[in-house]
Amino acid sequence: MCNQAARRRATLSSKARNTLPTALTIRALNHKLFSMVPASTITTRLAEMLRQTGLFSEEQVTTLLEHKLDGGTSITRRVVDEGLADEEAFLTAISKGLDFPYLRLNELMVGEEILNRLPAKVVFQYNVVPLAVENRFLRVATNDPFNPGLLDALRLVSGMRIRLALSPSADIAKAINRFYGVGADTMERLIQDNRIEVEPEEALAKVDLSELDHEASIVKFVNQVIWEAYKDRATDIHFEPMEDELRIRYRVDGVLHQTSMPPQLKRFQAAILSRIKVMANMDIAEKRLPQDGRIGLSIHSENLDIRVSTIPTVYGESVSLRLLTRNSGILSLDGVGMAPKDDAIIRKLIRRPHGILLVTGPTGSGKSTTLYAWLHTINSIEKRIITIEDPIEYEVTGVNQIHVRSEIGLTFATGLRHILRQDPNVIMVGEIRDFETAEIAIRASLTGHLVFSTLHTNDSAGAITRLIDMGVEPFLVASSVEAIVAQRLVRVLCDICKRPQQLDRPFLQGIHFPLDELGDQRLYESVGCEKCRRTGFHGRSGIFEVLTITDAIRPMIIARESSNAIKQKGIAEGMRTLRDDGWVKVLKGKTTIEEVLRVSEEDE
Repeated sequence: MCNQAARRRATLSSKARNTLPTALTIRALNHKLFSMVPASTITTRLAEMLRQTGLFSEEQVTTLLEHKLDGGTSITRRVVDEGLADEEAFLTAISKGLDFPYLRLNELMVGEEILNRLPAKVVFQYNVVPLAVENRFLRVATNDPFNPGLLDALRLVSGMRIRLALSPSADIAKAINRFYGVGADTMERLIQDNRIEVEPEEALAKVDLSELDHEASIVKFVNQVIWEAYKDRATDIHFEPMEDELRIRYRVDGVLHQTSMPPQLKRFQAAILSRIKVMANMDIAEKRLPQDGRIGLSIHSENLDIRVSTIPTVYGESVSLRLLTRNSGILSLDGVGMAPKDDAIIRKLIRRPHGILLVTGPTGSGKSTTLYAWLHTINSIEKRIITIEDPIEYEVTGVNQIHVRSEIGLTFATGLRHILRQDPNVIMVGEIRDFETAEIAIRASLTGHLVFSTLHTNDSAGAITRLIDMGVEPFLVASSVEAIVAQRLVRVLCDICKRPQQLDRPFLQGIHFPLDELGDQRLYESVGCEKCRRTGFHGRSGIFEVLTITDAIRPMIIARESSNAIKQKGIAEGMRTLRDDGWVKVLKGKTTIEEVLRVSEEDE
């Protein structure tokens, strides 16, 4: 018996020196015959396979083999990390040598019975996705066919023989999250550990949160949710307790998307929400009152500043997280998306020695980003700039920034009053919320300071009415406010998948679209692809309405004329409304008609 094995190994070794990868190589790799074939033989064939791809030099082949023999990371990851070859090109070449199919998983749908063949823990551990059952074989997608323990592990847990297909790691990761849900392996581990054995409602009352909150699995799951949201470019994460589920939604480009989550997530609701409160330094025992907190988090070398808010609901506390990236640069004035005419007006106004410039719009319309762009443009060694914000969303080098702390009496009004004693040239107030703050800001502008701030109003002229309603005298508004910018954010079409749109001229006429400016230009509509999460959009841009307070408008303010009359006067003097500015971006192919209609109101 031993002699037969020796002769077999000798035969295999001689063939390895004289042949390129063959069916025998495929069997050795695919059916895990490493125990029968000497390591030197497998290494020789693997070397030939790598050479056959035509992607590597002889030195690179040697390096990859040495790395493999030393038990390092997978060859595929090594190839990509070292920049030796593109992953898709490498896997395509290897798939031909191994006679494995190469598949993209973006459009693939897999049935529940197939997914249940592999536990979530194994799927996440080996980065694989079960695809189909073919003649009593389970077809599994992987990006690492050279993993020596892969086939044995999959065969053991599935009870089936395995056939491999090759797919890019990004496709596999997205498919895993789509089919199994974010953190499914963590949920499965908690259930297998028998952490909770009762129904969800009883679990919320009986589980020892002080112990469970610090379990590595719960910590890992919360980190996974935040990291996935960051990778998807989400600005907000909402944990929303429902009767039968804990719903988790991400806000991406201003629109909410429900993300795939494990079905058993509700059982761990109390532990998950309590973990978030611990991270934000909140009182985990207080569940009847709303709370606010902040989290400073570093994940995969990315520093995140997260604002946390909780409110009590019928089925538990609803928790919202606002994600701010410390490492991201501040948008320049060129990048906010203003039309050249409006851009020129703003650049002139932000260099004035005094006055108030206001940015208006609802929550999430990009007001703070615009203010930071203004500060970034005028920031210099000659100017002393002080801000008071709640919270500080971006840290600006060279600017003195104050964080509001209402619990100790540091409000916008209090902080602004003390800022005036600091000899500032420019003051930024995060938001004018009350009469006291508005009055101090106006007094500051009248005494030689340039003040930037925001208001929550629907359009530019509405800010004047809002200030007067707060109790500010109209003559003070007229003499201090230099300009008001209303803005919204529209989603930008994905360059990869957008397509020309068929024109419906009666519809366009009904919404007052400027058909006379269309000419030969094409309008585009959203489609959806893998890059844009099937939304058809990737990123956002601003649309603006810049109302300059001119000598013709000041008497109207003092006379307390309506905001609509003031707006019409602004239009007569050349102001472009939010919707008109949106049409310009539609004509340039940046966004769609539906997007502009969604975020703007029709002018009366």
